[in-house]
Amino acid sequence: MGLTHTHVHWILGRENRGDIEIVGIVEPNKDLAQRYTNQHGYSMDIVFDSMERLMENTQPEAVTAFGTIYDHLEVVDFFAPKGIHVMVEKPLAVSLDHAKKMSALAKKHNIHLLTNYETTWYGSNQKAYDLVHSEKLVGDIRKIVVHDGHRGPKEIGVNDEFLEWLTDPKLNGAGALTDFGCYGANLATWLMKGEKPTSVFAMTATNKPELYPNVDDEATILLQYPKTQVVIQASWNWPISRKDMEVYGVTGQIIADNGSTLRYKLGDDLEEVKLTNLSKETPRDDPFTLLAAVVRGEVALKDTDLTALENNLIVMEILEAAKQSAKSGKVVKLKK
Repeated sequence: MGLTHTHVHWILGRENRGDIEIVGIVEPNKDLAQRYTNQHGYSMDIVFDSMERLMENTQPEAVTAFGTIYDHLEVVDFFAPKGIHVMVEKPLAVSLDHAKKMSALAKKHNIHLLTNYETTWYGSNQKAYDLVHSEKLVGDIRKIVVHDGHRGPKEIGVNDEFLEWLTDPKLNGAGALTDFGCYGANLATWLMKGEKPTSVFAMTATNKPELYPNVDDEATILLQYPKTQVVIQASWNWPISRKDMEVYGVTGQIIADNGSTLRYKLGDDLEEVKLTNLSKETPRDDPFTLLAAVVRGEVALKDTDLTALENNLIVMEILEAAKQSAKSGKVVKLKK
C-alpha cells in the first residue's frame, strides 16, 4: 500500500525466497510507480490507483503499508473488515489515538497487525536480549542507551515523495522524534519484557530550521522504570548513519555496534569480548518471511515481540508522552 516510503525497496528488491508473491501495488502517483516498477522489474499491470481497485482485481492474504504514517489507520480500516492481515512500517501510527483505533479494528476482525523496524532483524540485538534474559550475563538492567538516525533526510538525499511527508507533522507525527525515537521505544519495551515506563521526559529541537522548519530534527527521550533508565537519542544531526544500542546491567555491559556486531564486558578487570557475523534464524530474519509465517499460523507472536501489536501500543504511549513532554517541558507520568 503506497510507494512513498523508501523502505518499500526492502520488499520490491528482496531476493525471491519463494515465501511471498506480490500480487498488487496501490500507488496513485503513476510516475513514482513507473520508476519503481522499472527499477525492480515489475509490470505496471499490477499497479492500482486505489485500495478498492486492488480488491476488484486481486485477493491478497496480507498487505504492507509503505505510505505516510497517517495513512496507516486508513489501510487497517479498509482491510481489517475483509480479514486481510496488515504489516505497517514503523511506527505503528501517527498518534496514540490512531493506534488505539487500529488495535480495536485488528482485534474486532481477528487480523494480525505487525509493525516493521529495521532493528528487529539485527542479530546483534537478539544476542543482546539473549545475554540479558537467557544467559543472565550482566544481571538486572540498569540503563539502556539507544542511538538512531543519520545526517538528515535532505542531507542523505531521500526522494521528494518521501521527504514531502516525512517533514510534515500531520503526516509523520513529528520529525526525528517519530522517525527515529520509535526504535528505542520499541527495543526498550522488548528488553523490559513489555513493562511500561513510569515516566517520560523529552527535549526536542530544530537545529536546522532552514531545512526543517515544521518539525524537530533532534530529540532526546528519557524513560524511567522502577529500577531502570532508558536514554533514546533520535537525530537528523548525526555525522554518520547509525542504529546502535548499549545495555548496562549490574555486573556488565553489552554494546551492539550494528546489526551483526556486539561487544560485552564483565567488570573492570576482564577483557572485552567481541562477537561478529551475528544473524537471526529464518523466519525471524526478514519482515516479509515472518509476516507470511504468522499469517499461515507457523509462528505465534508474543505480546512483547518487536513486531507485536501490544509492544507497539506501548511504543505509541511513549511517543505520545514524549511529544507532550517536549511541548510542556515537564515529566509525563504514564498510567499503569
